[in-house]
Amino acid sequence: MRAYDETYLDAAMKNLGDAFDYVKNDCDINLDDFLLFFISSKIAKSFERGNPKYVVGISGIELAIRALEETSDKKVVDIEYRFEKSKEYWCGYILAYFQWYHNLSFKKIKEYLSMDELLKMYNPLHEASDQKAIDIIKERIINKNNKTLLQKRRINNGLSQNELSRKSGVSLRMIQQYEQKQKDINKASASSLKAISDVLYCDIEDLMEIKFND
Repeated sequence: MRAYDETYLDAAMKNLGDAFDYVKNDCDINLDDFLLFFISSKIAKSFERGNPKYVVGISGIELAIRALEETSDKKVVDIEYRFEKSKEYWCGYILAYFQWYHNLSFKKIKEYLSMDELLKMYNPLHEASDQKAIDIIKERIINKNNKTLLQKRRINNGLSQNELSRKSGVSLRMIQQYEQKQKDINKASASSLKAISDVLYCDIEDLMEIKFND
């Protein structure tokens, strides 16, 4: 199932491409920083669902400005018109397609792929078809992520598996099975996920592994 009706896809891709081009090349804002601002805004979830207000109702520049004004103190500037599409434009353009195709949140995508990494894929992917590009991005994500999100967050919080088990009340064996991917954490009980996320100071969604549409 795709994120929203394909009717709005082309406009969404162009808008996010224009937004990325603007924030980097006009406002000199790092794309990973902007994506964090965008995710923190109320706009991101509406965009993910294909809300016409944001994917066709405003321009990509307006999209970027609204997200920045809502979530940051970054200064917005007048745009400089460019005749050629930048690599930052491609980054936003293909990210919007990837998000739509796999029906993922931008927050979830960012946990697996930084925009700096995506920019490095510009050559030669910008010359490939959009479908081939997102297939290769998917393959890159799968191949590079050996650790589960649970393991990464546990380590970042300085906890051993034993300590996480004791603090959360979830059995050590269960935590080990989730981290070793012997059990699917996406199918864990809500109570176990809530207990673990409380200990790790994160949302339940932050523990869920990425799932791709075929």
